[in-house]
Amino acid sequence: MTEDDVNTPNDQTRRTGEELREHEVRTHLLDLLAEVGAVTATEAASRLGYSSGLCSFHLRQLACHGYIEEAPRSGGRARPWRLKQHTPTAGEPAEDQFGDLARGLEDESWQRWLTQRDEAPADWRHGEAFSAVAYLTPEEMSRVADVIRQALAPYQDREQRPLARPDGALPVALITRLFPLLPHATDDADQD
Repeated sequence: MTEDDVNTPNDQTRRTGEELREHEVRTHLLDLLAEVGAVTATEAASRLGYSSGLCSFHLRQLACHGYIEEAPRSGGRARPWRLKQHTPTAGEPAEDQFGDLARGLEDESWQRWLTQRDEAPADWRHGEAFSAVAYLTPEEMSRVADVIRQALAPYQDREQRPLARPDGALPVALITRLFPLLPHATDDADQD
């Protein structure tokens, strides 16, 4: 149980992310959390140039609306926050697992990359992107997704363990979407 749980009236329920208005401080906090993994209000204030009280308030608002959650503590009074970790359940649609927030951050990050990549160090001025269409069964599509997850597994702990990052490592967006290509509605009408 957190301090907020104790101080929140019983009739006030957790709100969904759609109800939270966009705000400059919250946007910067979400970007920072996507970059570094977990921060306290004091760390966020130091990095972003806001007061720790302002960062604390907006971190709690983001948590209340389901965008972030408390990260595991290593003792003391420090209260670290991280982006909400979603553990998919069996049978849950992939669209629900991905989330609008993640897609929005990806799109914003991609646009920022396109406009600012000339300012990046020379070794980082290129991106790796590809797309492909493959004819797969549902089981094969799941196996491809599992292979991608397994390929990324050795790097996953670096988000929570900065000392595990090699020199020169930067956060890199890794986006994979596997979904069947459905026919257009007009294609079905043409077959009648």
